[in-house]
Amino acid sequence: MTDKTSNDSDDAGAPDAIHEPRQWRDKGWTAQVIKNDDDEGWAVAMYKAGEAEPALVGPWTMGRNKKDPKPLDTNAFNTLVKTASEVIRRHEQHLQATLHPTVTVDLADRRYLVALDIQPDDDAPEASLSAFDGGGELLAKVPVSPGFRLNRASAISWIEGGFQRPK
Repeated sequence: MTDKTSNDSDDAGAPDAIHEPRQWRDKGWTAQVIKNDDDEGWAVAMYKAGEAEPALVGPWTMGRNKKDPKPLDTNAFNTLVKTASEVIRRHEQHLQATLHPTVTVDLADRRYLVALDIQPDDDAPEASLSAFDGGGELLAKVPVSPGFRLNRASAISWIEGGFQRPK
């Protein structure tokens, strides 16, 4: 197969589309079939446009001769894009949960949402602890150590302590 350009590609906005047996580039993604160094098989690496590291690397099917890899095709590529996109989405959700955890607590007939916001930085990471009432209004915000552990007990202690900066 030869390179496809915007004139004969389904993706009219991608003049750099490639549809080859071992490399398929389209829709902001590149699939590259590679020799699996761990065994005698093949693997496929999925790269999102602009990223140096693959979002996904997985085993790839052998061809009929049991020696060469099965060629990439539209259906396989679309499945790989969907899977790699899901991996990225899960990674982003995990990062969000790690850098911005929240805890809801009920005290004295009031509901509070306590949020820890961490701004990662190799040299000087920062974090803040915020409290919101049941209507979403900000009640307090204080700087804390990026290593602060937000959980139900620490949230209650902070609220009961009058929203003073935790030690």
